[in-house]
Amino acid sequence: MNVGQILTLTANKFPERTAIIFEDRRFTYREFNERVNQLAQALVQRGLRKGEKVAVLLFNSNHFVEAYFATAKVGGIFTPINFRFAQEEVRYILNHSDARLFLFGEEFSDLVKPIRSHLKKVEVFISVGVKQLKGDLNYEGLLKKSKRGEPPVKVFEKDVCQLMYTSGTTGKPKGALITHGNILWNLVNAIVEREEKEGEVSLVVGPLYHTAALNNHFTLRVALAGTSVLVKNFEAKRVMEIIEKEKVNVISGAPAMYNLLLTLPDIERYDTRSITKCTTGASILPHETKERLLKLFHNAEGIYDVYGCTEASPNIAILRARDSLRKRECVGPPVPFLEVRIVDQKDRDVPAGEIGELICRGPNVMKGYYKDRKATLEALRGGWLHTGDLARMDEEKFIYIVDRKKDMIVSGGENIYPREIEEVLYRHPKIQEAAIVGVPDPTWGESVKAFVVLRKGEMLKEEEVIEYCKKYLASYKKPRFVKFVETLPRNPSGKVLKTVLKEKSHRKE
Repeated sequence: MNVGQILTLTANKFPERTAIIFEDRRFTYREFNERVNQLAQALVQRGLRKGEKVAVLLFNSNHFVEAYFATAKVGGIFTPINFRFAQEEVRYILNHSDARLFLFGEEFSDLVKPIRSHLKKVEVFISVGVKQLKGDLNYEGLLKKSKRGEPPVKVFEKDVCQLMYTSGTTGKPKGALITHGNILWNLVNAIVEREEKEGEVSLVVGPLYHTAALNNHFTLRVALAGTSVLVKNFEAKRVMEIIEKEKVNVISGAPAMYNLLLTLPDIERYDTRSITKCTTGASILPHETKERLLKLFHNAEGIYDVYGCTEASPNIAILRARDSLRKRECVGPPVPFLEVRIVDQKDRDVPAGEIGELICRGPNVMKGYYKDRKATLEALRGGWLHTGDLARMDEEKFIYIVDRKKDMIVSGGENIYPREIEEVLYRHPKIQEAAIVGVPDPTWGESVKAFVVLRKGEMLKEEEVIEYCKKYLASYKKPRFVKFVETLPRNPSGKVLKTVLKEKSHRKE
């Protein structure tokens, strides 16, 4: 079994069912599979060999997912690029990945043109859209000229399917090698723990260059013969209109997306009865926000909180809807086909309730990092993926993510976990978002600084925030400094860029 066969099987069973809705276009599974096969044949005709990389710089669209499945069917390695990257970052990914074929949208022509002469391996440029650079092949033109039918390439579970570059918060992105088997096992874990059903309509808002959107939100929907509504750019009003028009059943997104939805004026006027499942991930979804979402999506039983990372394809733990209000700030038990441990610095298990690093192993864990043996050995030492996340596990084996190891603050010899303070701040009725970082302190080594985003129209003073924290936290944990900001800097996965906040703290403000 391989990823490409997922689409083939579904298209054979439900050829006239709607597979994709993108803007004003709709594709049945028969049409979707035919276009994928045409592109797959075209890639082979252009010399793509099994194991070669196909890089893609596209917004969420039918072209993106066609390129994904076409690459999978012919044994290529799909390499999506973050569409928010600048020229130098795109150049780095293309060169580091050794991609020989590169598909990009016409919107990125001005970005691609200056770096073409600096690309070491790219030989075939394919442009999606009307606007083309000299020497580019036209995407739709390729499809029209190519052969039809399933490509005759044998692809196995052990073969690499995706080269997914981490949207890390520090340093150069690392490319995680994800096999067909990794993705298939991730699907099994997601379908079981998210209690997915056949034929549901799902809103795909998250960027598809990320494993959560590509593997959990989209590929899963194809496997269950559902419909994916692909959203190019997030706009709160537009999202609510789509939910109402298309009778969307499943919505998934980072907490930042839900926060923006809930600030929409007159949001109650939209018909949300079709939504039966709401999932979240990437960062904290405060308890209060969960309750507000359940009032908005009143036919959803609860919120599914998904925890994972690129290297795990991405699922590690999922909190089911029925536990979403019972288990506060929890990401649920480990997914079924994955071993999870909480360990100390010597990889020894810690007792229940104690904090340690979360490590895991299973069939959904990556093969390794591309061209980075040192990082691979470090991440997969002892055969376990070391996530770098600090967590604890309760007596029921439910996991609570405490923080990133690198974000832990040490003040006067005491360990302070930013997430604990952030959870307290999120409970304040006037605070919309918050982030905690450590700043240098000549006496204590580090002190706590809070960056706070207030709800629209609200006012707070620094001392009020500090006093609020003193009610719920030990004195040494309370912020010494509070900075009010309009927004928090985030990476494309929705995670707060604390390195940026720390840099701001080092500069005079």
